[in-house]
Amino acid sequence: MTEIKYSFREANAPIAQKISQVTHAHGRTLIDEYHWLRAGNWQQVLRDPSTLPPSIKQLVNAENAYADAVLSDSADLRATLIEELKGRMEPDEAGVPAPDGDFAYYSRYREGGQHPLFCRKPREGGDETLLLDGDALAAGQAFFDIGDAEHAPNHKILWWSADDQGSEFFKIRVRDLATELDMDQGLVDTDGHAVWSRDSRSLYYVKMDENHRPMSVWHHVIGQIQSTDQLIYEEADPAWFVSIHASLDGCFCVITIKDHDSSECRLLDLRVSSVAIAAAQTRAPRLVAARRVGVRYSVATHHDRVYCLTNADGAVDFKIVELQSDGAPLREIVPHRPGCLVLSMTLFQGFLVRLEREHGLPRIIIRDLESSEEHAVAFDEEAYALGLNDMYEFDTHWMRFTYSSMTTPAETFDYNMSERTKILRKRQTVPSGHHPGDYVTKRIFAAAHDGQQVPVTLLYKADLTFPAPVLLYGYGAYGHSIPAGFSTNRLSLVDRGFIFAIAHVRGGMDKGFNWYTDGKLANKVNTFRDFIASGEHLVELGLTARGSIVAQGGSAGGMLMGAVANMAPSLFGGIIADVPFVDVVNTMLDASLPLTPPEWLEWGNPITDFKAFERMRGYSPYENVAAQHYPPILALAGLTDPRVTYWEPLKWVSKLRATLTGGGPVLLKINMDAGHDGAAGRFDQLDEVALCQAFALICCAKGGV
Repeated sequence: MTEIKYSFREANAPIAQKISQVTHAHGRTLIDEYHWLRAGNWQQVLRDPSTLPPSIKQLVNAENAYADAVLSDSADLRATLIEELKGRMEPDEAGVPAPDGDFAYYSRYREGGQHPLFCRKPREGGDETLLLDGDALAAGQAFFDIGDAEHAPNHKILWWSADDQGSEFFKIRVRDLATELDMDQGLVDTDGHAVWSRDSRSLYYVKMDENHRPMSVWHHVIGQIQSTDQLIYEEADPAWFVSIHASLDGCFCVITIKDHDSSECRLLDLRVSSVAIAAAQTRAPRLVAARRVGVRYSVATHHDRVYCLTNADGAVDFKIVELQSDGAPLREIVPHRPGCLVLSMTLFQGFLVRLEREHGLPRIIIRDLESSEEHAVAFDEEAYALGLNDMYEFDTHWMRFTYSSMTTPAETFDYNMSERTKILRKRQTVPSGHHPGDYVTKRIFAAAHDGQQVPVTLLYKADLTFPAPVLLYGYGAYGHSIPAGFSTNRLSLVDRGFIFAIAHVRGGMDKGFNWYTDGKLANKVNTFRDFIASGEHLVELGLTARGSIVAQGGSAGGMLMGAVANMAPSLFGGIIADVPFVDVVNTMLDASLPLTPPEWLEWGNPITDFKAFERMRGYSPYENVAAQHYPPILALAGLTDPRVTYWEPLKWVSKLRATLTGGGPVLLKINMDAGHDGAAGRFDQLDEVALCQAFALICCAKGGV
């Protein structure tokens, strides 16, 4: 490992005032000395950060100043890292144009630009037309994030959305592509997505309620004011969230309503004219299949035929069926195979394409709808990532997918489903240079406490000498799997002698749907123990040493970081917790918070369930801070984050600092101009990456590997 001369500097840490808040649940007394850090006007703060109460703002500013002081010795290191990270980015990165009618649409960046440009060219070649300039729209704003943009079927207008606070309240506007001007005042309080009517005269969108929950679908006629929009569907249950997308055949707006365990879909016919829709006071979408507890499904349409990807009737790893008009199964298309998880499907005029995962590796399966013949697209590396790309055209023989591995930069292919041939459309370039042969990627398995084998994906330099420091990343919630794909950002640590490792812990679906259920609710502690077992296994193999592992995770993965810091502090040389969900008990006891009701299905409902209450008290990072030695900890947060509110990490670090008996430092950086995802600009995001990497390098320099 390259010798690192940097260290943490001494500074006076902020001391948060303790004001006891006493509550009672299930006969237990709960005392929260830092409850006051939750602003009473938190909903207003999401929309206007300047309204944060002065006493809380003073502490937040002190935390930021303290972190800056402790890390000040690494300023030149961070500057070097930022230049390295920039040097690996394509300066004018562009997506592969996706054909639609007479045009092909894509997004790109201008050299030095922070925000995407949305563009199109004639399908058969010609000059580019700039449709939307993200850099120009973001000029002068502290935060600006384009949610999405999509052209209308007539190719004359497009809708686009943006969030200017980081709170994920998006405003949708409609732009005339001939005049380059927006056509109305815009639609506020949306989730940032919309679906065009087929006649291009109106659109559908999802509106957020006052608690930041996407709960209703509305119909908007272009040029009219939002107050005249028609309500199409409204969900009454605060635990169920609403989203929409257009079917690839262009026939339907698919309304998906779901909680963490179940889902329900409804179809709006986009072939009905906007005039006919506007003439009706209400227009009820067609229910596909009524919600059932524990049944998840999604749909794709082939004109009036409906295909369903579902886990109904014991299909734990999902199957695909065609439905009758009443939602009952008509025929089975792809049967359930235990251990082979069907992740998604795309339906074309002549083909059904599905992405599935077996033995931890993904593959694409293409089915000819006429002959029912299937063939697979797969790769030979030990660990890799594979994804289906969104396209506009339904009646085509071409699909698009992206492949990468920890050592192989992303490659985008167009694949002819009839001829079974592929064309490489783009290979990610690394301007500063990258030679895959200089690196090794491999997958090992760590034995968990109950004998389960936890996959761990590794990336390191081919000439690395062991033992070496490790950056061990984990998430483990909601069934989300961490793909073993390529990331240029990881190379700065790897080139400095680190092993970058991903622990595919329970709570994700890396080994099938049961891998998820074994890491939620009553089984949640498996996630934490799997992560610790992964780190211990790296030590047992001689790849690293205790105290030389820096753990990193964000959001629900931040909960993982807080839990393992309490459970096995000596294993880790440092902890990086990005927007960490750490105040589990208090948050899940408060049904008024944006995400609490739907989260009960992931963690349990401590309001009504004593066992869930006691279980959470047993692992909640905030509740279990102990008088013990802790490794250095860096927490990151966003002031306008609606998912993990700023006060969770603020309370956590305050309690850690007041309780630990040695170790540290405990640092918190709160972005005052951003939310859950941090800075929006592609270069601004590198500041946080460099901060985390510098922190990891300092931690392991102190660890002495």
